[in-house]
Amino acid sequence: MFDRRTNGWLNLKPFLFKASYSDGLFIEVQVNPEFYDQTTARALATKYASVIGRLPACLRAQVKTVWIHKGLCPFGGGNNNLLIHTDKAAEYEASGILEETLVHEAAHTSLDAAHAAAKGWIAAQNADGEFISTYARDYPKREDIAESFLPYLAVKYRHQRISQSLSNTIARTIPNRIAYFDSLHLDMNPIVPSKTAIPAVINYDAASGTISLTWASKPPASYAVDISTNLTAWQQLASDIKSQQISTTFSLTNFRPESQTFFTVRELPQTLPQTIKSAK
Repeated sequence: MFDRRTNGWLNLKPFLFKASYSDGLFIEVQVNPEFYDQTTARALATKYASVIGRLPACLRAQVKTVWIHKGLCPFGGGNNNLLIHTDKAAEYEASGILEETLVHEAAHTSLDAAHAAAKGWIAAQNADGEFISTYARDYPKREDIAESFLPYLAVKYRHQRISQSLSNTIARTIPNRIAYFDSLHLDMNPIVPSKTAIPAVINYDAASGTISLTWASKPPASYAVDISTNLTAWQQLASDIKSQQISTTFSLTNFRPESQTFFTVRELPQTLPQTIKSAK
């Protein structure tokens, strides 16, 4: 476990807890044994696991562990981990920015590796010509994703909680970064509740490169299939797949995945006909 108080790694036997979330993600919470007993450690694990559960799924996707220590040291992200020092957490909580701080750190953990050096992100930086903070400006490769994501979340999903002038400033300063985040179709559950994925059976023939997904269906419903390599950013692979009675199969040929690949199947909302009145 990394500890900012010593700025180094510690070999410890921590209290271990598994935090499971309703969207299928889970995190191992590792609590420093300096908290003495399992009851105290469990209370801390429950507290911070609950706070982390309020973060968008796209930020939790790559968080595998959480380290909890005493100390008045800043939080940290990366290493498939979130680092928490409880005395500093109390300061963040008193200032009303505990979740916001974890958004920043979780963006490091789940988004930096895939996007901080991506061509699209660099192009967005260049097109905007400005940074949302001096911290992002001074460390553009390391901090720009994390510094930009929270303002993005605010202006796109919680605009009623910020002033109109602040909303305008964010939209004016990083419009291309906002568009980049939008293009990723990020899973924002529970901020925007996800539609329940439909269970599907996957069959893959490596020899022919044919992959098939089969799921229970009902006419006249239509379905979409999404694909991801990291459970963070999803792309629509196919849409408007008509129900084939009680089950539906979607197939791809010449499919040669270069890494682990994930699929979701979802039912599309039905478009209801509109009643149009003729003008008299």
